[in-house]
Amino acid sequence: MTYVSTNPADLNDVVARVELIGAEEYADAARLAKQAQRDWAAVPAPVRGQVVANIGRLVEVNAEALARIVTREIGKPLAEARGEVREIVDTCAFFVGEGRRLYGQTVPSEMPDKQLFTFRNPVGVTAFITAGNFPVAVPSWYIVPALLCGNTVVWKPAEYSAASAQALYDIFMSAGLPEGVLNLVFAEGSQTFRGLELALEERLVDKVGFTGSSEVGALIGELCGRHLQAPCLELGGKNPMVITEDADLDLAVQGALFSGFGTGGQRCTSLGTVIVHESVHDEFLTRFTAATGSAVVGDPFCDVLYGPMLDGKFAVSFEKYLGWIRDHHSVHGSSGVGRITESNPRKGFVGDPDGGLFYHPVIVDGVRPDDEVFRHETFGPLVGVTTYRTLDEAVELGNLPGYGLSCSIYTTDPGKVFAFRHGIGAGMVSVNNSTSGAEAHLPFGGNGKSGNGSRQSGMWVLDQFTRWQSMNWDYSGSLQKAQMDTPDVEADLDFRLDG
Repeated sequence: MTYVSTNPADLNDVVARVELIGAEEYADAARLAKQAQRDWAAVPAPVRGQVVANIGRLVEVNAEALARIVTREIGKPLAEARGEVREIVDTCAFFVGEGRRLYGQTVPSEMPDKQLFTFRNPVGVTAFITAGNFPVAVPSWYIVPALLCGNTVVWKPAEYSAASAQALYDIFMSAGLPEGVLNLVFAEGSQTFRGLELALEERLVDKVGFTGSSEVGALIGELCGRHLQAPCLELGGKNPMVITEDADLDLAVQGALFSGFGTGGQRCTSLGTVIVHESVHDEFLTRFTAATGSAVVGDPFCDVLYGPMLDGKFAVSFEKYLGWIRDHHSVHGSSGVGRITESNPRKGFVGDPDGGLFYHPVIVDGVRPDDEVFRHETFGPLVGVTTYRTLDEAVELGNLPGYGLSCSIYTTDPGKVFAFRHGIGAGMVSVNNSTSGAEAHLPFGGNGKSGNGSRQSGMWVLDQFTRWQSMNWDYSGSLQKAQMDTPDVEADLDFRLDG
């Protein structure tokens, strides 16, 4: 079966055609990775770090070409695509050094002539399934540290980002990776799931990483659980932004605009609901509406806030989310609602509206805790707005949907910052900044419906792709039994000072 990847800003532009494989072929890729893993793990970690350094250099010299492929294939504005490519370089720069810092420990024993050690060992074969909204950065979060730690990889990207994935794979393979260490496969969802099931049954895969929806993540987690494996799950979000009565409203508007509508609201960390103090609600909404209304939307190769939906399936889903707007809501932000066309125009639109999958930005004011638009992820350019009276109420509203990926608070009061941080369930908290914007050396990940507590990026991800092994070495020449042959220390515990 052939999958055709098209440009969502110009649906007549075919970016790539790829052949999709079946479940058995997926399992075959895992077998290749299994065969290559021991030899790759035997390469000294600092030398594996040199390969990571090569990847970073190659991405850097190919940065513009790679960014343009991303923009053409998924419609991400070119400036954002360049930033995404830069994140790969930063990730490689961080993990180059980790090749010389995969530290274990030397631990004192409770007995003489005995020494204890800990070692980090690679998990083995890793299988990654990644989404297409960050088609090159997010895969690098998985693949770079996994390779550095001595694992081999089977990578299944989203079909609609096939050209971006192929370009990244070609760069990685040019960096000195042996055959079988990194295996790129294209497959649709059900065949991928069945192939992963086969690979787990044959004990071909030792660690699974998945980035995508919470619904599919739950299925992946269940599958891995049957084999006593804990996957890395990086899932959806309904990310709140709290705006307090003392916030800098102009700064908050900038953050809400980028968080809510950057990448067309199609990030896992996109802003879901603004929770604004009732005393500043009207003023914030006025400013946010004005900023959204004047933002430029359209051709992603131009200077725009956002371009099209990533793919046709997301346009279909977004139409469903628009159906959640109720009579008690008020809608702001654009000259229309729904798809931008010649007959439903957007002021200041750049490009051909009828050529792609472009949608009006939508601000939905007056959302309530029982609204679907409040409780569920709305992947696309839609931001809800509601009010609160006390900070405890704001925290409760932020936690209510059950996601826990990212959040933000705008305030000038440090006390509110730490009270919010203490109460919110998100894995990532921003202060006077947007809900989006990961740095390569901080842990990335969520809780609840946003993930299972696993973390990507920085030194924390090493615990996902290595397993601790302990070793005790007794060179006393006799059998010393822990807890039984430990020397006793005599003490006079009845001693008391005079007085």
